[in-house]
Amino acid sequence: MAKKNDNQSLFVGADTIASDLNVSKPVAYRLIREMNEELKAKNMIVLQGKVPRKYYQEKIYGLLDDK
Repeated sequence: MAKKNDNQSLFVGADTIASDLNVSKPVAYRLIREMNEELKAKNMIVLQGKVPRKYYQEKIYGLLDDK
């Protein structure tokens, strides 16, 4: 199976987050841990070192509706 290009992958990692936000990789990993803790609190499955792309974009770019 061919690897999806980064913009199509379901999850993002520290490299992508560090690049998008112009922060260091340790800061990107901290953000991933924080987002994964939020997802765990919602009983979602998480992958260490990665976060779902959609959730990341909603958290960072403010696409979530506060209801």
